Amino acid sequence: MVPGEENQLVPKEDVFWRCRQNIFDEMKKKFLQIENAAEEPRVLCIIQDTTNSKTVNERITLNLPGSTPVRKLFEDVANKVGYINGTFDLTWGNGVNTADTAPLDHTSDKSLLDANFEPGKKNFLHLTDKDGEQPQMLLEDSSNVEDSMHDRFIGPLPREGSVASTSDYVSQSYSYSSILNKSETGYVGLVNQAMTCYLNSLLQTLFMTPEFRNALYKWEFEESEEDPVTSIPYQLQRLFVLLQTSKKRAIETTDVTRSFGWDSSEAWQQHDVQELCRVMFDALEQKWKQTEQADLINELYQGKLKDYVRCLECGYEGWRIDTYLDIPLVIRPYGSSQAFASVEEALHAFIQPEILDGPNQYFCERCKKKCDARKGLRFLHFPYLLTLQLKRFDFDYTTMHRIKLNDRMSFPEELDMSTFIDIEDEKSPQTESCTDSGAENEGSCHSDQMSNDFSTDDAVDEGICLESSSGTEKISKPSLEKNSLMYELFSVMVHSGSAAGGHYYACIKSFSDEQWYSFNDQHVSRITQEDIKKTHGGSSGSRGYYSSAFASSTNAYMLIYRLKDPTRNAKFLEVDEYPEHIKNLVQKERELEEQEKRQREIERNTCKIKLFCLHPVKQVMMENKLEVHKDKTLKEAVETAYKMMDLEEVIPLDCCRLVKYDEFHDYLERSYEGEEDTPMGLLLGGVKSTYMFDLLLETRKPDQVFQSYKPGEVMVKVHVVDLKAETVAAPITVRAYLNQTVTEFKQLISKATHLPSESMRIVLERCYNDLRLLSVPSKTLKAEGFFRSNKVFVESSETLDHQAAFTDSHLWKLLDRHANTIRLFVLLPEQSPGSSSKRTVYQKAGGDSSNADDDCEGVKGPAGNLKSVDAILEESTEKLKSLSLQQQQHDGDNGDSSKSTETSDFENIESPLNERGSSTSVDNQELEQHIQTSDPENFQSEERSDSDVNNDRSTSSVDSDILSSSHSSDTLCNADSTQIPLANGLDSHSITSSRRTKANEGKKETWDTAEEDSGTDSEYDESGKSRGEMQYMYFKAEPYAADEGSGEGHKWLMVHVDKRITLAAFKQHLEPFVGVLSSHFKVFRVYTSNQEFESVRLNETLSSFSDDTKITIRLGRALKKGEYRVKVCQLLVNEPEPCKFLLDAVFAKGMTVRQSKEELIPQLREQCGLDLSIDRFRLRKKTWKNPGTVFLDYHIYEEDINISSNWEVFLEVLDGVEKMKSMSQLAILSRRWRPSEMKLDPFQELVLESNSVDELREKLSEISGIPLEDIEFAKGRGTFPCDISVLDIHQDLDWNPKVSTLNVWPLYICDDGAVIFYRDKTEEVMELTEEQRNELMKKESSRLQKTGHRVTYSPRKEKALKIYLDGAPNKDVAQD
Repeated sequence: MVPGEENQLVPKEDVFWRCRQNIFDEMKKKFLQIENAAEEPRVLCIIQDTTNSKTVNERITLNLPGSTPVRKLFEDVANKVGYINGTFDLTWGNGVNTADTAPLDHTSDKSLLDANFEPGKKNFLHLTDKDGEQPQMLLEDSSNVEDSMHDRFIGPLPREGSVASTSDYVSQSYSYSSILNKSETGYVGLVNQAMTCYLNSLLQTLFMTPEFRNALYKWEFEESEEDPVTSIPYQLQRLFVLLQTSKKRAIETTDVTRSFGWDSSEAWQQHDVQELCRVMFDALEQKWKQTEQADLINELYQGKLKDYVRCLECGYEGWRIDTYLDIPLVIRPYGSSQAFASVEEALHAFIQPEILDGPNQYFCERCKKKCDARKGLRFLHFPYLLTLQLKRFDFDYTTMHRIKLNDRMSFPEELDMSTFIDIEDEKSPQTESCTDSGAENEGSCHSDQMSNDFSTDDAVDEGICLESSSGTEKISKPSLEKNSLMYELFSVMVHSGSAAGGHYYACIKSFSDEQWYSFNDQHVSRITQEDIKKTHGGSSGSRGYYSSAFASSTNAYMLIYRLKDPTRNAKFLEVDEYPEHIKNLVQKERELEEQEKRQREIERNTCKIKLFCLHPVKQVMMENKLEVHKDKTLKEAVETAYKMMDLEEVIPLDCCRLVKYDEFHDYLERSYEGEEDTPMGLLLGGVKSTYMFDLLLETRKPDQVFQSYKPGEVMVKVHVVDLKAETVAAPITVRAYLNQTVTEFKQLISKATHLPSESMRIVLERCYNDLRLLSVPSKTLKAEGFFRSNKVFVESSETLDHQAAFTDSHLWKLLDRHANTIRLFVLLPEQSPGSSSKRTVYQKAGGDSSNADDDCEGVKGPAGNLKSVDAILEESTEKLKSLSLQQQQHDGDNGDSSKSTETSDFENIESPLNERGSSTSVDNQELEQHIQTSDPENFQSEERSDSDVNNDRSTSSVDSDILSSSHSSDTLCNADSTQIPLANGLDSHSITSSRRTKANEGKKETWDTAEEDSGTDSEYDESGKSRGEMQYMYFKAEPYAADEGSGEGHKWLMVHVDKRITLAAFKQHLEPFVGVLSSHFKVFRVYTSNQEFESVRLNETLSSFSDDTKITIRLGRALKKGEYRVKVCQLLVNEPEPCKFLLDAVFAKGMTVRQSKEELIPQLREQCGLDLSIDRFRLRKKTWKNPGTVFLDYHIYEEDINISSNWEVFLEVLDGVEKMKSMSQLAILSRRWRPSEMKLDPFQELVLESNSVDELREKLSEISGIPLEDIEFAKGRGTFPCDISVLDIHQDLDWNPKVSTLNVWPLYICDDGAVIFYRDKTEEVMELTEEQRNELMKKESSRLQKTGHRVTYSPRKEKALKIYLDGAPNKDVAQD
């Protein structure tokens, strides 16, 4: 080896090993950093942007190492939200009032841990304005990153290799400025109103078509001739000007759709973009009549083709000329599973002729016979702008649903149409022309029908009544057409979704820079040729962001090509080339946009906050919204609020001021002394969408001075209590500190109330009915539970009440009564048995007798004398005793009190006694506990409405009324505290659930029902003592002058009553005022809608009643204990409405079914005109609309039949003798289906002795005459009568189930009333023509809709797309 080479070799090895060692050292350092970072605590920061109403619900989430400087936190937040760092503040949001905390220092190098951030926990921060100024957005030229992030959301066409941002904060709706700032592409998007993406795609395509835009600009609007609101060309002109000149990211299309005559509901209807194109072009042609643009659509978009038929024997050809605006291309040939590979292939198939032979032979005029012929289409002329519709929507006859074909179909960027032009040279004498579609009665054909029918008589269906006035146009020679038929693609309208719905957007090439852009509603972005190829469809294409919702591909739906002709290809008009009217329009729109911008700027700097004011005269709290510019001073804001609350004529301005207020706690947080010249932006903490506090416009009298409210104070409303007068005064307000002791607080109150603090007792009401005596002098208010706003009661009398335990003291009783007393307005009956002149105000005698006299007052009689309560009671006692003896004697004569008729004369009673001995307790009737059994489809209140009460026609002997009117009590006393309504028949103890098993075992069924389930509440306990008397409850009543219009004869009472009183006791208190016993009047609660609902649960309290509730008293006997009011409905199995209400009856516990039938007979005769014998009708259970168990005559209510309040039964008239004799029998309703006639026979009842399927088959065979082996049956579905369409019954029901008994799956027939359909399996189904099927479908739809059953086979009718030329949609209703 050469020595020189050896010397050079060693250093090279050293360099190599040193480099390797350095790399290892760097890797080790990196690993150590990663390891340390993994061990370092992390800080989770959640930031809420409160600077804008659009962003207040957005959140930033950052998970940072604890060593991260605060400065770096600000930088990360700024990058996330797109704000300039230093133009916003971050304040703590962990339940802290942001107005009272200092913002974080954005220049601080402190670590997050040193700045009191908690690792492992959520650290909430608020992003707020800095010095009252909103954060500044990054400018467009310095925020390409932001725009790129926005472009990520345009959806279907992401750029290859684009780097996804980790931001979870930036979204389409993050900032309003993102809509205001124009896209970096220079193009403006269109806002999607709701489902108007199809409209946006077409409008952007038209805008990017130079020839169409330039022609539209040349048209001049004459305001004197037309309303600009309804002028479609003018609104399109305005839209195009805004798209070209606006600085916004996107603009609205509402003015355009309004010119179409559409309302807001149209925005929620998605339509086909090709259909819209046709309808809009027709509308423009109508609007442009007799103008230079009259033939614009035809000049740009209309082509011509020949529809011909040629005889193959003699060569005779019949043909006609048709025009078209687009060419519909089939994606997949009919009956084929293979789609066309390209647009060129589909075009060849479009003009491929078909041979008419066999039964389809053509009658040749020359041969005078049917001959084989060739039928096809030939293109004669292609338009300047060629529109191709790819027919991706089809109908699947297997599933009978619309489908979308997502097969791949490629299309070229340049399309040579010369190969498709008609090159036929032989214009032989045999060829004859039939028609030309340019004639007067022809127009553009609908694309969906072009292949089959080229007449355009369906133009009306497209939404425009179109009459073309263009004459026949000469056809260019084919040789001339072939010279230049190269087209270039410039618009692809893409559909992403399925046949059920989806999303449209447009990919358009700009002729200005030859660049492709995606116009996806308000987002415009650059795309590449590769993105266009992805719209070809098939598996290789992008599935788009709608794929998750519709599981379908994103593919091209409409293609628009422009002819490459330098002599015709136009450029967009430059600004200096605009017509004068367009220049004026541009200037006008710019001024409007600048004005809108200024208004937005004002809005951005306007503080909007809730404003309250207690009216100094009316003492009513008023509410409004104060809107004041952030630079306005507090003094100017007070003046604005003063005028807003209309106080100019009430109080001077200098007697008003604004204070910080918390409405929820009714708390005055602070006042702003000495800050009259401070800007509102600084006072309120900046301009925000929502504030955590409100403002109160506080007022004072001229001789008063405003109190200073300091932060940290608590507000206390002090009520002074007078034990002697038993009154609680209106509150006065004092302010205290939480660290004050009770002793200091007493001294503070003493100054405000002038009461001695030494004997003062203070009671704090922490929450409803939670009273706490402040008895420890050294305890602080905070320790006692004071908060921002508090309510206390103070008393400072020198009585022995101080020595009693607080809960036993007079003070506690008075406050307890004060907290639970409500005020009710009671409307007495118009005419009551007691004389109204003798009616007296009455206070319940009981409890503390010393206070009774304070609450008792007299009412002057006719002569003006004042009659004492004692005198009234003494007089009423004698009469009531006499009445009681008469009733007892009458009850003894009649035996069973449940069936007796009460015949007492109440006309002589002036005021019954409220307290009665046990001898009179028999006369106290009890009301029923009712549980409303509601129709699930027509759910009503558990209480019965007044209209139902007025329709009560029950006159059974059990419910016979000694008064002139009897009202049903089918309600609960309130909706707040009642039980959940049960479906009728779904009781916990039901005869149907076990009747079959128990009958087979020979056991008797009995049910022991608790008293609370017996239908009524007992007004008395077992000893006969009134439950209302067991505990003293406050009650005080006085006459009340009602509003006008209450009607003559009506008397009102204003009642103050303890809401813990039971309804039974409340009614007893009302007896002296009504003039009858509580068992002979009813209480109805009046709601805001003036509906009256009866309250019947006597054991329930008035806790659900609120202040100023209105109550109506109606005369009528209430139900006795053990009685139930029952609704009786007639079952008509073969009528369209099988359930008919008859009457309300009263059934009693222990009564047999036969006894109830006996009582029903006279009522049915009198009220319903039904003259029935007892053996010719039956009663059966009613479960909603379904007939159930047949009740046998010997069944006893509440022993064999579980009865409940508001019960319902069916009455069924029998055709013959009752066949049901035993509970072991089963009554089935059968109905025969006749498929050969497509009809159902009437119902017939079958009575089975067992649940055997064989017996059912035998009975069906017996009544129908069908051989036993040919019988097939199925159970009906749904509610009675189990209606089903005759078009569906043969295949939809589960026919001939493989079971041996009826009580197993899938039948589950265990009770009477089940519906069975049966048929003869040898009977064939009638074959229907299409007309017959459609006619039958209409009849069945009408029948089932009348019976309330759902029609499943009727497809949803799509709403036609229409454009109303006069802006009046009601004129085109007939065309729907």
